[in-house]
Amino acid sequence: MLPTILFSTFVFLYGIVIGSFLNVCIYRLPKKENIVTTRSHCMQCGYQLKWYDLVPLFSWLVLGGRCRNCKAKISVQYPIIEALNGVLYLVVFARFGVSIECLLFCLLASALLVLSVIDFRTYEIPFGTNVFIAGLGLVRILTDWSNWAEYVIGFFAVSAVLYVLYLLTQGKGIGGGDIKLMAASGLLLGWKCNILAFLLGCIIGSICHVIRMRVTKADHVLALGPYLSIGILISALWGNELIGWYFSMLQF
Repeated sequence: MLPTILFSTFVFLYGIVIGSFLNVCIYRLPKKENIVTTRSHCMQCGYQLKWYDLVPLFSWLVLGGRCRNCKAKISVQYPIIEALNGVLYLVVFARFGVSIECLLFCLLASALLVLSVIDFRTYEIPFGTNVFIAGLGLVRILTDWSNWAEYVIGFFAVSAVLYVLYLLTQGKGIGGGDIKLMAASGLLLGWKCNILAFLLGCIIGSICHVIRMRVTKADHVLALGPYLSIGILISALWGNELIGWYFSMLQF
């Protein structure tokens, strides 16, 4: 029990550290800014943050959510993303334990978190996040080579249909970023789980967006990326079990 608690604590702390970097990606990728070489700074006064200003979660709490120099408010997004990424890493670890799947799906969760926030705000999925997920898919194929065909088919299973829809509607029915996302995720999940991920994403997106339109008067235009991301993550964690349950129900 003690080793499990210690390792889970390590996984959460690692998750919030990565979450701090995700905030950098969320802010800079839409602006085409460098996410590696440019030092972190206050968006209001330009104050370059010291290492003790960058401790995930704790620095924001200690500073009261304000810049140390100019006292401008720091968005609550920063601790939320850090904590959420830590929780997602814990969920993935609880599901897969110490394994290659745990590593791949933790990184997948982080990429999905970044693209979801960016797509929700800008209606655009960064190309780099899709490339990153596709890279995870290539690693998945190499580590599960006996099932390589399932992942290659997964690359086309959903994305090919969406691409036809894209052509027929001249880009009005689906976004190019969504097509690339489903291609990349198919390379990581395989065709069965990727189809499930797409169906879940569409169902969740339809329900949530109708509620948003009724409650907040949100525009009818739907940023599908966040909902596809939820579907992809659910399918990555429990897809095989859900598919098995569904087919077992058909036998009754």
